[in-house]
Amino acid sequence: MSDPAITGTYVPAKPAKTKTQVAPRARRASTRAMIDRYSVTEYVMIYAGIALFLFFMLAPFVEGFLVSLKPLSQLFSTPYSFWPEGGSFEAYRTMWVRIPYFGLYIFNSLLIATVSTVIVLILVVPAAYAFARFRFRGMALVLGAFLAVSMFSGAVLLIPLFRLMRTLGLLNTYWAMIIPGAAFLIPSAIWLLRTYMMRIPPELNEAAYMDGASQFYTFRRVILPIARPGIVVVAIMTFIGAYAQQFIFALTFNSKTEYMPLPVGLFAFFGKQEVIWNELMAASFVGIAPALVIIFVLQRHLVGGLTAGAVK
Repeated sequence: MSDPAITGTYVPAKPAKTKTQVAPRARRASTRAMIDRYSVTEYVMIYAGIALFLFFMLAPFVEGFLVSLKPLSQLFSTPYSFWPEGGSFEAYRTMWVRIPYFGLYIFNSLLIATVSTVIVLILVVPAAYAFARFRFRGMALVLGAFLAVSMFSGAVLLIPLFRLMRTLGLLNTYWAMIIPGAAFLIPSAIWLLRTYMMRIPPELNEAAYMDGASQFYTFRRVILPIARPGIVVVAIMTFIGAYAQQFIFALTFNSKTEYMPLPVGLFAFFGKQEVIWNELMAASFVGIAPALVIIFVLQRHLVGGLTAGAVK
């Protein structure tokens, strides 16, 4: 047989095993090791902890819903029955008769929470970007002051705020509840959004600067689209906070029915002799339903990792 090296015949060589061919097998073994890193006992403890957490978190809502289905006479029967006997949705109808302005209260709460959220976002988004991207004298002191302010309860400042609202002529208006509510939500929103914006690669700013973009153009066209998930998170948290903290400000700064939010309106179920618990629970669930719908619509934007691959 002639030598291929002498005759010039091409003989394909057998492919050698390279690292690329071995990598998938090694990757599967590594993945299997990550999955199997917990023992059966550890899995049982993890899922038991999750189940216990969900129980304590969901039990009040389940009990409240079942109370709304029970007749008022059954709520204090002995022995207490967890499951309603002869339950119905009658309380969801009669609550509208007891509180004729219930729909107005829900509208007021949504309006106050929405306007407060918009104000907070307008002020917080540029502020969080500045704290995340720039270094200036006194920045740590200002951030610490924001953190300290968020520790104070609104009840501590009710008297100064009442005098301020009276001086500005804002008592018995929506603004008497919007302005204090937004002011108390701004510090925590800045901290939350600043943490998210610090994760955005600074190379994006440098690339935009090299292309001749201004700081405002970079912020509007580059940073804001990438920071959308963080902004949505802050918006949801702010909306929930503004929707929940209306009681103390509305009770102090407002006495007119047309501006009354839902938390104060629920006081109508507290009579002099008894509390109509089934209608109160029904009204509470109806009151939080619009907020839950808004949050459910916005939660699809809560997607992370939009900066992956943005910088090569």
